[in-house]
Amino acid sequence: MGLLTGFTAGLLLITLSELGDKTFFIAAILAMRHPRRWVFVGAIAALFTMTVLSVLLGQVAAVFPQAYVKSVAAALFVGFGIKLLYDALKMSASNSKGLAGEQADAQKAVEQKEKSVISWSIRAVVVEAFTLTFIGEWGDRTQLATITLAAANNPYGVLVGATLGHAICAAIAVICGKFIAGRISERLLTGIGGALFIIFGIVAASQIA
Repeated sequence: MGLLTGFTAGLLLITLSELGDKTFFIAAILAMRHPRRWVFVGAIAALFTMTVLSVLLGQVAAVFPQAYVKSVAAALFVGFGIKLLYDALKMSASNSKGLAGEQADAQKAVEQKEKSVISWSIRAVVVEAFTLTFIGEWGDRTQLATITLAAANNPYGVLVGATLGHAICAAIAVICGKFIAGRISERLLTGIGGALFIIFGIVAASQIA
């Protein structure tokens, strides 16, 4: 797969999946309490680290025959997509206008972490943003999606695209996360994400030799 294909896939998938995710709200909440620039530095460092690890894991999977790898990738993407579309259909009208659940989880994580902090410094803010973001992202569907993308696509393209997608979402979160929090439709984002996963699954299936 070409560099541009991997880049585009990583950028689209991560941007749409991360917008309104738990780590998005962690960055938004921290930016309301601490200097935004240092929150962004910590968050993007964690997301970049996670992306590199995911791409490396994807390359481990890539040692298997490509036909097998792409078959598994196609199945995973379609499975993710169907699950997300099903979740979107189950959401009530009240859930379609906000992301209260994700925001509440992020708020709880921040509150628990900051109980143990006595004094704040630039280093403390960066470390907190890094730690909370890294833990929140670990095992998330976007990590699994990045691993799968890297296994079936150009890893450098996926790395750059996914990193840019994370940077865009982190920047939105720290700059205007509070303003848009109640205006993001969880149902819409979930549905779009599900459709995108299925499209990538179809593309991966079409390339099986």
